Amino acid sequence: MNYRLLKPLACAVGLALSIGSASASSGDFNINELDHKIDACNDFNGFVNAKWVAAHPIPADRTRWGSFDMLREDSLDVQRKIVENAAKNADKASAGSIEQKIGYLYASGMDEAAIDKAGFEPIKPKLARIAALRNSTDIAAYIRDSYADGDGVGFRFGGNADFKDSNQQIAYTGQGGLGLPTAEYYSKPDFEKIRTAYVAHIAKLLELTGTTDAQAQAKAVMTIETRLAGVSMIPTELRKPENRYHYVSFAEASQVTPHFDWATFFKAQGADVKNGFSLSQPKFFAEFDKMLGDVSVADWQAYLRFHAIENAAAYLSKPFQQEDFAFNAQTLNGQKEIKARWKRSLDTVNESMGMALGQLYVKDNFSPTSKQRAQEMVDNLRAAYKSRIEQLPWMSEATKQKALEKWAAFTPKIGYPDKWRDWSGLTIKPGAYFDNVQAASKFNYDYMVGKIGKAVDRSEWGMTPQTVNAYYSPQKNEIVFPAAILQSPFFDAHADDALNYGGIGAVIGHEMGHGYDDQGSKFDAQGNNVNWWTDDDRKAFEARTAKLAEQFNRYEALPGKFVNGQLTMGENIGDLGGINAAYDALQMALSKNPAEASKKIDGYTQDQRFFLNWARVWRGNIRQEALLTQINTDPHAPAQFRAIGAPSNMPAFAQAFQCKADAKMVRSGDKQVKIW
Repeated sequence: MNYRLLKPLACAVGLALSIGSASASSGDFNINELDHKIDACNDFNGFVNAKWVAAHPIPADRTRWGSFDMLREDSLDVQRKIVENAAKNADKASAGSIEQKIGYLYASGMDEAAIDKAGFEPIKPKLARIAALRNSTDIAAYIRDSYADGDGVGFRFGGNADFKDSNQQIAYTGQGGLGLPTAEYYSKPDFEKIRTAYVAHIAKLLELTGTTDAQAQAKAVMTIETRLAGVSMIPTELRKPENRYHYVSFAEASQVTPHFDWATFFKAQGADVKNGFSLSQPKFFAEFDKMLGDVSVADWQAYLRFHAIENAAAYLSKPFQQEDFAFNAQTLNGQKEIKARWKRSLDTVNESMGMALGQLYVKDNFSPTSKQRAQEMVDNLRAAYKSRIEQLPWMSEATKQKALEKWAAFTPKIGYPDKWRDWSGLTIKPGAYFDNVQAASKFNYDYMVGKIGKAVDRSEWGMTPQTVNAYYSPQKNEIVFPAAILQSPFFDAHADDALNYGGIGAVIGHEMGHGYDDQGSKFDAQGNNVNWWTDDDRKAFEARTAKLAEQFNRYEALPGKFVNGQLTMGENIGDLGGINAAYDALQMALSKNPAEASKKIDGYTQDQRFFLNWARVWRGNIRQEALLTQINTDPHAPAQFRAIGAPSNMPAFAQAFQCKADAKMVRSGDKQVKIW
């Protein structure tokens, strides 16, 4: 349903799509959860997390279960009360208020009888238009108009800050059009069974709308997507900024896509594109344009028909919902049961009006005290990171100066935005679930398009307050910590410093570290993609990051399947720099309170509790199918390796647990990775 928004480097470098923790309800570290049969110096993740994982199986409606997931579940429970109250009182709420709109939207998603009665009636006009297409001009017009409706297909399009002028918002177009997670899924032997299941999924959705030759059409869809995949970059390539930005004039774009008129496209979207835009992957668009001419209209119709159904399936009657779940959740990620109806309806509210829901969420779920304590920790981490930069032995003074300029320009955002978005232009009605979702999709699309050609709003957030996560934006040079992550095990106002610095402190440091990872380091203090390094310093940096990639390349996630150290590079750099800076900040805090520094809690020193909580954050389990998807698509390494990867490079860890030099958690000499 939602348009294929392109975010070249927005919030894609956040803390985690991975897993985590422990008892989310208490700041106390429960030492009974530690497994003393496992040597902390050889398997620290097992020592901290094995007993908990064994005692906490993955819920049937989840693909993973750990601290992030537990906190997300807690957040969902709070959000559920908000939306159910809004639904109950929607008719009494002020006309046009966010409470009324959220109430109507949630209630319409809960009305299963009405949704089932509608069947696929809501998408019949779109299917009829596809059936009427007669030539390549019609196909291009359909793609253009579909985007304008907030339901794009074929490629990705969105607005973002110009890589060369971070104060200005421009249009970006990029590769897309695939139904499988990445281009590699269309060719690698590992995914042959998934490809077979995908073709069956395509056919099933087509059959549900009465298509008689569904099998033949499904094969045509797969042929088109396989051809697009053949000219699409893989995730490791897309991590590079130079592969996500290619500014062209309209004349230059026309040379790449003579059959697709971009001026007409942008005009239909209402986008203020004056001189040019980023045609981010020219090779992809050259092939896409060629396909407009040499792929039969019937095959294009099959492709467009399937994606129209696929995009809408979650909002149609039960057979469509079940098929959507069967492939996208069950086959790809191993999920055993579909989410409860209230969770799916709440997901829709978050996708459609997430920031409006956040406005209601923070009223009773985030205190000024929490914000103040978090700000204090941000300040302490900033000081620690600055000190680490100043003392780098491998970096020249010229590059250090630029790095410190970037440090000084960091903008932290904590809890929730200072100003809220206006939702007055969105109309949500009682009932009519699909229509409401479509209205919100169109409204959000127009909101995004309306920012193109204007100055970047640096006060805007890219993540809602109720999200259990955090992120760094290279183009705004900001670190953002939503309210929902500022709770145990990450942060507890009543916990000792060691737990807080091992939790939220390392998270804060991690996000700061993204400003200096392999890709964030290619953006300056203002967020422009320019080189601020000397050649020798960049070479020294890349030599160190190569060692980190090699470390993670050796972690075996599944039998014969290893972590991709290059794909996960940015997150691993963030972890390594973040935990080191957090450890330094803890020492600064303890130096002001010697009695606290020498105190043991439950028999563990402050240094030990710091590392114990770091590992506890990454406590969790994941289904094998989801793990296979993760190691092929996700820039975050599996959680168990994040628990051990960074600490194993820290002498402070070996000292804290009195590890011998040959222990697995001790990387020394040439194996030890030191970056920031």
